[in-house]
Amino acid sequence: MRYKLVVFDLDGTVLNTIGGLTNAVNAVLDANGLPVKTKDQVQSMIGNGTRKLIERCLGDGADEQLVLKIYSEYQEFYRDNCLYDTFPYDGITDMLKALNQAGVKCAVVTNKPDAPAKTLIREHFGDLIVETHGNVPQVPVKPDPTFVFKTMESLGVTPSETVYIGDSDVDIKTGIAAGTDYICVDWGFRSRSFLIENGAGIIFSDPVKLTTYLLDQSK
Repeated sequence: MRYKLVVFDLDGTVLNTIGGLTNAVNAVLDANGLPVKTKDQVQSMIGNGTRKLIERCLGDGADEQLVLKIYSEYQEFYRDNCLYDTFPYDGITDMLKALNQAGVKCAVVTNKPDAPAKTLIREHFGDLIVETHGNVPQVPVKPDPTFVFKTMESLGVTPSETVYIGDSDVDIKTGIAAGTDYICVDWGFRSRSFLIENGAGIIFSDPVKLTTYLLDQSK
């Protein structure tokens, strides 16, 4: 068996979170008298962690105290409302079940804050995902591979036995940094052309075909 572990990104890969993220961003912006954002705008700003999302929403040159205020309020609001308008992409749960049945371990490493990440994965996937790591203080966000390394170590697998799957340029860089195979999906927050421009080699548009590929590679 080649792949013993599949590590997934969260936002735009296993869960469609754009409704919940936009809701949280706009609740906090509106409460502070700031212009709200469209889903497309928020989607284009996701990928490098929550702090960077807030900075992008506020624009270049935003006062640091304002950034910190909005960031803190967003963290609190999203932690309490992360399940809002969030759901698995079609075929994801079936893919996780098939991988589990084949003895392949599934994990998540995301730049989403750790608490809501764990809540979302537990709520939507239960024990189909054996380990989830979100962003915590003092650990760099992806593409830093710290949590991918930690996941491989705790589950007893090597980089050659692991594949990282995500929907963005950050995920491509994460796979490269971790020394694992990496696969992109284009049903999430970035287009196929964007992924190709940023170095994606293998791209899937259909979870069913991705499942078949992963199972074939795991025999």
